[in-house]
Amino acid sequence: MGRQLIVVSAAVIFSAVGLPNAFAQGKGGHRAHSNRPIHRNHMMPPGPGRMLHLSPEEQQAFRRNAERWLQMDPQQRQMLRDREQILRQRRKAEAEAFLRDSGLRLDNGAREQFEQRYFQERRRIEQSLHQEIEAKRQQELPELKERLRTEFQPHQASPGPSGKGK
Repeated sequence: MGRQLIVVSAAVIFSAVGLPNAFAQGKGGHRAHSNRPIHRNHMMPPGPGRMLHLSPEEQQAFRRNAERWLQMDPQQRQMLRDREQILRQRRKAEAEAFLRDSGLRLDNGAREQFEQRYFQERRRIEQSLHQEIEAKRQQELPELKERLRTEFQPHQASPGPSGKGK
C-alpha cells in the first residue's frame, strides 16, 4: 500500500510539473504509440485527472517511469529536468521557425493553437514513418536471419579426399 501511495504521489507531482516527458520514452527512446496525438502540459487538463486521458498502456508506462524517477538521486533528476527544458526550447524554436516560414501573422492565441497543431501533426508524421520503417524491418528480418545463419553456421566437414597431405 505504501509503495502504491508513493507512485500515485509521484504521478500527481509529474502532472503538476510536466515531467517526465523526455523520460516517458523509456530506456530505448521509444514510447508506447497510440493513434491519439501526444499530449503536452498545455494540451491536457492540469492535475491528477491527466491520467484519465491516457490509454492503459500509457498509464502503465507512466507508473513505471514514476517508480524509476523515485529511485533516482537528485543529480539524475536535475539532469532529466534540464534535458526536458532543452527539448522544449528546441521544439518551440522549431515551431516558431515553421510559423515564420509559413508567412502567417498570428496573435498569441492563434499562435499557441498553431504550435499545438504543428506538434500534433509532426508527431503523426513521425509515428507514420516509424510504422513504415518497422514494417519494412519485419519484412527484411527473415532474409537477414537466414543470411546470418549461413554465414555463422559452423562449417561441417565435407566428404572429400581425406588423408592426403598429412
